[in-house]
Amino acid sequence: MAEVYLRRLSRWQAEQQRYAVADVHVGAYRSAAGAEQGDRQGFLDRLEQHVQRTGFDMVVADTAGTIGCAYGFRVPPTGEEWWPDVRDLRGALPADVEGLTASGRVFLLAELMVLPAHRRLGIATRLVEQLLIRSDADLVVAATERSGDDAPPTAAGEAFRAWGWSRSGVTIPGAGTAAGVGTGSSAGAGAGAGPEAVTREVWIRRPLR
Repeated sequence: MAEVYLRRLSRWQAEQQRYAVADVHVGAYRSAAGAEQGDRQGFLDRLEQHVQRTGFDMVVADTAGTIGCAYGFRVPPTGEEWWPDVRDLRGALPADVEGLTASGRVFLLAELMVLPAHRRLGIATRLVEQLLIRSDADLVVAATERSGDDAPPTAAGEAFRAWGWSRSGVTIPGAGTAAGVGTGSSAGAGAGAGPEAVTREVWIRRPLR
């Protein structure tokens, strides 16, 4: 298989290459969860908002085209719901998150996706490592979709555990929640945000210094 190259994109470059990244989103989600997960325009709308967030950072994987992507941003310190699509998320996070959030020291891994043909090759691992390598956040947060408390771990959840992340809890969005901001962790499963309220496992990592 051809060599895979990782590239860190500036905010401007991410906006310029948003359609290529949207293609990855469609391919990554549709394969596992149906066409609803491949809502291209919905993803583009979210990305347009996310790219304006403080500390936005994106890394893409290329080999004769874009095959994977990871991006995230700093959690807003005050004045807004920092994860509006999972409004009860804070109940699944450690008690010290409030203080970290107020100081702007929390980074949200908002998307992680790899095309099906390129999974189980360590690309998702490389994307996350490269994205976070220069982060000075005190806490990194992500979420993976899960069908319920009794469901077996997803491939995405297993990947986060293998990377040394800690499962902090499970959160269920309330009725009327507009999904879309959660981590689309396609680290082998294509699981992620969808159009309906879903159960999510919350994962945290305190970056190594």
